[in-house]
Amino acid sequence: MTSTVTTGLWQRFDHAEHALCVRVNRGCHYIPARRLFVTVSRLGDGIFWYVLMLAFALSGPQGALVATQMAVAGLAGTALYRQLKHRLLRERPFISYSSIQSGAAPLDRYSFPSGHTLHAVSFTLIATTHAPELALLLVPFALLVAASRVVLGLHYPTDVLAGAAIGAAFARAVVSFWPV
Repeated sequence: MTSTVTTGLWQRFDHAEHALCVRVNRGCHYIPARRLFVTVSRLGDGIFWYVLMLAFALSGPQGALVATQMAVAGLAGTALYRQLKHRLLRERPFISYSSIQSGAAPLDRYSFPSGHTLHAVSFTLIATTHAPELALLLVPFALLVAASRVVLGLHYPTDVLAGAAIGAAFARAVVSFWPV
């Protein structure tokens, strides 16, 4: 359960980010934009990253190690973000504000941090460390995943920033402590 202090802190952050969330969430009102961000979000659920890991794994022994790095970072990231979500209990923007429309069904109730962004950043950094040529595909995709979370009313910008920071930290740790 969250404390009164934590609840008050989230309310202040939520209020500070509300206007930006409303502006960005207007993208849900345009069908082509909504379809793009829903598709990107669904791919960011894991499908895109699992295919990338499989491609690395099938490319040879070094690629298999890269896929393993990605899997380790992904599992560690999932464990941490689930703990944070269940302890910090920040409601999603569309739950807290009727002025924010949910553009897609959330995977869970709470928003902090963004697991989609955490994994997008982590996997992108690990993959591009070993195959820099993938940056032309992965960096724009990771940015779209991060943007989709706010556009779809599922996360506040600080959720996305926190997810990105955690994902970058896990990627750096895995690549530094377990070089390929």
